[in-house]
Amino acid sequence: MNALTAAIDYHAAQIAHRSALLGRRVDVAQMPVLSREPYLDLRKPGLWSPNRSCRMLPTADAWIALNLAREEDRALMPAWLQLEEIAADHWPTIARRVRERTGAQLIGEGRVLGLPLARVGEVSATSLDPRLHAIGARRELQLERLRVLDLSSLWAGPLCGAVLAECGAEVTKLESVQRPDASRVGSPELYRQLNRKKQPVTLDFSTVAGRLQLREQIMNAHVVITSARRRAFEQLELDPFALCTARPGLIWVAITGYGWQGVNSDRVAFGDDAAAAGNLVHWTQAGTPRFVGDAAADPLTGLAAAAAVLSAVTQGGGVLIDAALAVCAAAAQSHAAHSIAA
Repeated sequence: MNALTAAIDYHAAQIAHRSALLGRRVDVAQMPVLSREPYLDLRKPGLWSPNRSCRMLPTADAWIALNLAREEDRALMPAWLQLEEIAADHWPTIARRVRERTGAQLIGEGRVLGLPLARVGEVSATSLDPRLHAIGARRELQLERLRVLDLSSLWAGPLCGAVLAECGAEVTKLESVQRPDASRVGSPELYRQLNRKKQPVTLDFSTVAGRLQLREQIMNAHVVITSARRRAFEQLELDPFALCTARPGLIWVAITGYGWQGVNSDRVAFGDDAAAAGNLVHWTQAGTPRFVGDAAADPLTGLAAAAAVLSAVTQGGGVLIDAALAVCAAAAQSHAAHSIAA
């Protein structure tokens, strides 16, 4: 059993156990949202991710994973590589240029530009369970009356919300008019499967009225699921810690690339580059890394967050669940390594 499968099985068992204690046992293996294979044209993982947007590359001193899933990131390649322009077939130029520089240099400059970029194996972790921060008073919570506000996008956050909906929670999928969930276009059938049991709502966050409605939605929820970095909420004048203080029992799920707090909290990450950051890769005998799955950090983190929510419900909430993609990936790899050693 590989590290990815073992970690998913662990989180699935936690969800089954905790949901049963709360009244409705959920078997996530029966949900059609743990794999994107039915919905996307995926290839065998290797140096390239199965969706071919992320590639692991050797630098002067390390391996990095660069994810160019977004057009805006591809447009940043000349600035990142310090070139006037770059050919439409940009990967050969990228591969050649990064060999001339160190991983630290490339990541430091990519971070300033907001690129989803990681050094392979840069993050370490041991616990498969996300970190929890007590940030508010507790109150009695019941799963069948649980109101969940899902502000997240793509895969990990919506998966957490989908699991809670299967458990019987009332889940609202709230999207920004300006920035709707990108998976609507990128993988519409997966989007439908992840959100089919949620109540859809859209708001215009650029208006005062829209921001007030967003705050009202948050204050009416028992669980809030997010996948934006902390500064995004600062721009909306929303402080999760203050909100949790004002709303006893509130459970705030913060799904990020590298953590809600700390020196890396501003870094951008997606499932493939985050998996590489956590060393959730296969190393060949020649010392070359290979991806082990499709956006592996996403389903891991979504399930870990859902299991943590179920645990927090039994304890009365009042916590921020810090579910970082790279940390969850690192924990999965570490857990597998310790299991083999034992």
